[in-house]
Amino acid sequence: MKISQIAQILEGTFVTGEELSDREVYSACGSDMMSDVLAYVKDQGVLITGLCNPQVIRTAEMMDMLCIVFVRGKTPTPEMVELAKQRNIVLITSPRRMFSACGKLYSAGLQSGAF
Repeated sequence: MKISQIAQILEGTFVTGEELSDREVYSACGSDMMSDVLAYVKDQGVLITGLCNPQVIRTAEMMDMLCIVFVRGKTPTPEMVELAKQRNIVLITSPRRMFSACGKLYSAGLQSGAF
C-alpha cells in the first residue's frame, strides 16, 4: 500500500514527506509505548501512535520505519518535524483514534507484519 493511500484512508494530512508518498509499505503497528515497539516490532513500515515527542521519531528511525501516523489529532512539534525531514520519515496527522485507524488500514489490506 502506498503512503498516499494511508493518508487518504485515515483522512490524514501530511506534515512532512508528501514527496515520499509513493513509497510502498506492507505492514504497520499501533502503539503509544515505544519500549514495546523496540521490543516486539519487526519489519513494520508504518507506526501509528498518539505519543507526540521526539523519541517517536528516533524509535521509528531505529526500526527502519518509513512513516508515522499521529492519531487523535496530535501534531508533531517543529523539532520532531525537523528530525523526520533529516531521516526521510513521512509524518501524517489523522483525527481518527488508534483503534479505528488500525482497523481501517487492516481492512484495506495492510498487514500487522511479523512479531
